[in-house]
Amino acid sequence: MKPMSEGRHRAAALTPDSTGTSSMASSDVHAGMALTEDFKTDARPTAKTATSELAGWASTLELEHVPDRVVAYARSQLLSQLAAARAGLAHSLGHKLTRAFGPPLADDPKQTAYVLSALTMCLEYDETVYAGHVSHSCVNVPIAYARGLALDGRALLTAIIAATESAARIAAASTLGPFRGQTASHPHLAGAIAGRLRAEAAPAERWTNAFGIAFTLPPWSLLPGLLGSDAKVLTAATPVRAGLDACDAAAAGLAGTPDIMEHEDGFLARFATLPLPDAVAFGLGTRWHTETLSFKVYPAATGVYAAVECAIELHDRLGAIDPDEIDKVVVHGSIFTFLSNLRAQSYLRGPETPVSALQFAVPYSVATALVTGALTFDDFERPAVSEGRRWATAAKVHVEHDDELTRLSGAGTSPLGEALRQAGPRAVDWIAKRGVPDAESYVRELGRPAATFEQARKTIGSRVTVRLVDGRALEAERLMPTGAAGDDTRARHPQLARQKFLATGGSEEIADGLAAIHEASPDEVMALLEAALGGG
Repeated sequence: MKPMSEGRHRAAALTPDSTGTSSMASSDVHAGMALTEDFKTDARPTAKTATSELAGWASTLELEHVPDRVVAYARSQLLSQLAAARAGLAHSLGHKLTRAFGPPLADDPKQTAYVLSALTMCLEYDETVYAGHVSHSCVNVPIAYARGLALDGRALLTAIIAATESAARIAAASTLGPFRGQTASHPHLAGAIAGRLRAEAAPAERWTNAFGIAFTLPPWSLLPGLLGSDAKVLTAATPVRAGLDACDAAAAGLAGTPDIMEHEDGFLARFATLPLPDAVAFGLGTRWHTETLSFKVYPAATGVYAAVECAIELHDRLGAIDPDEIDKVVVHGSIFTFLSNLRAQSYLRGPETPVSALQFAVPYSVATALVTGALTFDDFERPAVSEGRRWATAAKVHVEHDDELTRLSGAGTSPLGEALRQAGPRAVDWIAKRGVPDAESYVRELGRPAATFEQARKTIGSRVTVRLVDGRALEAERLMPTGAAGDDTRARHPQLARQKFLATGGSEEIADGLAAIHEASPDEVMALLEAALGGG
């Protein structure tokens, strides 16, 4: 069998499992810091476990340990996540959230983390890594604790990186299971714990106990609520609060289960069909999950994203087009696109469709991009969602599964490729049960786990064909759309994150300051964050 490249190959489908005010008081933070001092010297020895090994590394991480290229990614991650928060604040969902829970910068850092995590979840405008949508906790929790802990820019970035590495690794360990993408809310337990405890310089034992407590009670998300209501906006916020509570419990001396990940009745046994416990600590300090970041410049679900970019290109070639001129729009996609659309279909109710279902379904986003030549967060708000041209075009959009695109998506680092590589021969049965013939050859073709993520790729592509009533047919294809992990994103992620921040009304001055936040003092950090979230 020939080795796989980014070219096109024929293969059977690889089908994944189902579910596809401006000042903060420092009293709570200072209490946590005091407890840190109380418990630094009374560590109880435990055998090495997945979480204790991760905690030992992440709790002592310093920015000088991190390659410059990875630090640069973290700066872009921060800027991109602040843009997502701004977009959420401008949307009616964000208005409801702040009415229910208060402004994004509150006196209580726990409340700040909760609100920010909900705001950034609103509109599928976040970043992804291998594995998961982890920034909602990994960025927002360090932001929330920045004032009380007087974090300078280097300390803030260190906490973000420690949190991202921790949450992404636990997500990777469970990714061959029922929850991936936004349906996987459990990584936010880890992101909240690591983001806060690294900011507090808490000892490793505290981390292990907090992980053990939080992952004893992990969230199990239900698809009808995620797609059929507005509950999805709390997908990260709820586990963030639980993770922060676990930090308080561990600081007060409550013990958690140290082997909660790998125990035969533990977390991975319940949340993974094919557990990968080794992924939690594999390649610490060499495999930087932070540099697997993909950045969204369009607010669209991962399975829909490439098709949107194809539709924008086709609009540029067709110009303003009337729906009556269109015979049919065919979106060819991988299994991720096909299933994303399939699962959302029963929740579509025209202009009354919940925003989450609207963004997981292919037709509305592709139709909007084809009709207007763009897709922004305003397109998921009235009056845009009531516009007849969009729905008339959406009715002509059909989604078809493409084996070749599935093959390519399975070969990339994320969402599944690296997990399959790490599983090795154990993945053969998992793949075979998902309809892939010659699963043994498929696994062999994937090769061995990557030693580093310096060449990480995310290859969830699409091909869109527009057939017109006059007989013409136009086609566009994106195997690696703008912002997806790969060579282009490695070269220009700072520009992509800046473009996204400016698109939400952020100023160039604040964007410049955030791009240089590693040089900022604690006061300068807070001034930048307050301006970024307060309209600057």
